[in-house]
Amino acid sequence: MNRFLKFIFLFIFLTSNALAGSDGDLQLSNKSKSTKDCFEPLNRATFAFNQTLDKAILKPVAKGYRSLPAPIKKGTGNVLNNLSTLITIPNNLLQGDFKLAGINTGRLVVNTTLGILGIFDPASEMGFPVYVKEDYGQTLGTWGVGPGCYLVLPVLGPSTTRDTAGMFINVMGGDPYYNISVNGNNEYLDSQLFAVTKILSGVEFRSNNIESLNNLETNSVDFYASVKSLYTQDRANKIKNIQRGSIEVIYKEDDDWEEIDTK
Repeated sequence: MNRFLKFIFLFIFLTSNALAGSDGDLQLSNKSKSTKDCFEPLNRATFAFNQTLDKAILKPVAKGYRSLPAPIKKGTGNVLNNLSTLITIPNNLLQGDFKLAGINTGRLVVNTTLGILGIFDPASEMGFPVYVKEDYGQTLGTWGVGPGCYLVLPVLGPSTTRDTAGMFINVMGGDPYYNISVNGNNEYLDSQLFAVTKILSGVEFRSNNIESLNNLETNSVDFYASVKSLYTQDRANKIKNIQRGSIEVIYKEDDDWEEIDTK
């Protein structure tokens, strides 16, 4: 089954980049790369499905999560951030940022031990730099791989063929998370835990942005186009390591979407 999924994805990836044009979207170059909506009818249908799912399930769950005591929500967010460093660190290395990889490794060790498996964040209190997530899609972009075609994935939301390839590198390459200390031994955390963290991350993100998403949908002439624009701009900024405080994307994927900031 895994081989079949890999074949299907590879076919979609190569086809979509061909549809994106011959302007070097998949080439290693310094040229500006646009994201074309090669599958717009299918994307819009998937987007509508995701919106229905959001209204029926995710939004009500997010509202319930919001009502939890603040310490529980804070601890949950800290644990999710701590686990995400297990994806960020290898991507720091792949991008050649060895200093940041060392800093994030130190953050992981401190928060996993002193922070009791990441429930608390003593690393920040000790003066560690602000944590910035990295993923395989960002690494591919850093290497010069263009975004390819815009995609809307069922449940997961907005993506591109490049970012989806990055997600498959993580998931299909084996167990997604590597635990530095399980009973004193190095062991892989299983895929079930990975899935749970993704669900919790999505719920946390949705809870933080109920009003922002409602406002965006109400004020958008074309909500689909607004989400697409925000996602592609945000991913481009992340690849360039531009940390803006004005607008961030919506609809958590991976690991890596930030909450909307309207300050």
